Amino acid sequence: MSTSNALFPVRADTQAGTCHVVACLDRSEHAAGVVSHAFAIAQALEVPVTLLQVLEGQPGREMRPDPIEWDLRRHEARRLLGGLAAAPKPSTKIAEVKLAEGATAEEICRFTCGQPDCLLVLGTQGENGASQKGIGGTAHNVLDRAPGSILLVPIAASAAPAPSYRRILVPVDGSTWAESVIPLAARLAKSAQAELILAHVVPTPELTETRPLEPRDLELQRHVVERNEATARAYLDHVRTYVAAMGLTVRAISMRSEDVRAALAGLIRAEAADLVVLSARGHGGRHHMDVPYGSVAAYLMTHSPAPMLIVRPSVTSVEPMVLTKVQNARLPAVGPV
Repeated sequence: MSTSNALFPVRADTQAGTCHVVACLDRSEHAAGVVSHAFAIAQALEVPVTLLQVLEGQPGREMRPDPIEWDLRRHEARRLLGGLAAAPKPSTKIAEVKLAEGATAEEICRFTCGQPDCLLVLGTQGENGASQKGIGGTAHNVLDRAPGSILLVPIAASAAPAPSYRRILVPVDGSTWAESVIPLAARLAKSAQAELILAHVVPTPELTETRPLEPRDLELQRHVVERNEATARAYLDHVRTYVAAMGLTVRAISMRSEDVRAALAGLIRAEAADLVVLSARGHGGRHHMDVPYGSVAAYLMTHSPAPMLIVRPSVTSVEPMVLTKVQNARLPAVGPV
């Protein structure tokens, strides 16, 4: 099978990648870690960095704070941002600093809505929820409303002063949505000289059970799983060959599990992945256009121990792929990620 670049077509306006990286910061101790990941991604993509902080009024206060107090807060924010804006490497430009005022999630989305090609970098928790698990309210609202791609940095991952992406894991499920992130992941891996790990989980198909399963039911289930596993291995080998042709170190992993989401979270830990790159939606994307993220991406947002770059390709950038001759060159779908 051919391994030409037509396997992973991308719109002309996205070939150049993200126009710039925007690190969304607060006053928490994890802000420096978010900035370090923003610089790491920006250096790999060769784009500038903007540090954005929103000054929010005190909860429960209807009126704006005293002008002197507000001016002091702005001055202190600029001072802290200025200290973070210095690039860690001479080859990277010093970051631009932006201050906004208002509700944090609303202002972040307002800032990015006019710049859909920017990549947001934010922590899973802000200064008011660092001791909690999962995703904080601000991150949740930004994920739900921001139009572009987002690098989500867990608190544990923000502790590293200089992140090194040695192993980049990419979940794929045979869908065009999932495939669309591979050129970006390959670019990041090439810049960091990282190993690219392609991961696919074959789910155990569910059978309607109104009574105990009979031997022929179990046989049918076994045949379906074996078929999907064989198809997945062939598909992964094809993609691995394509990526290896770029001069990258690449490995493919196929496994079986009843819970695809938990299996991927466990695989991220087992492989000690430094970065996960995945599409916001997989096979289910063509059926559930009313939700911004598929079930796998939504689960990993709260369970991935590694930073996760969630790529949100627009409908116009993906749907034409299905209608072109490229479809004839691709292998059949092999189930959800």
